[in-house]
Amino acid sequence: MAETKQKRTDQTDRRPDCVTEIRMGNSVLVVSGFFKKDATSTAADKMAKVLEAEAAATQKPSF
Repeated sequence: MAETKQKRTDQTDRRPDCVTEIRMGNSVLVVSGFFKKDATSTAADKMAKVLEAEAAATQKPSF
């Protein structure tokens, strides 16, 4: 099977902010992540929102 590389024309030539390699059998998947340039919230802020939403969804109503 021939390798095909896909290239998007709308992306800039900047380096990824994080790169993760995942091994699955004989394959290695490389995942590159980019963060929004003008973001004001941190990863900790986003995780706090996730935890708050999860806690609110799992609370039992008191009668």
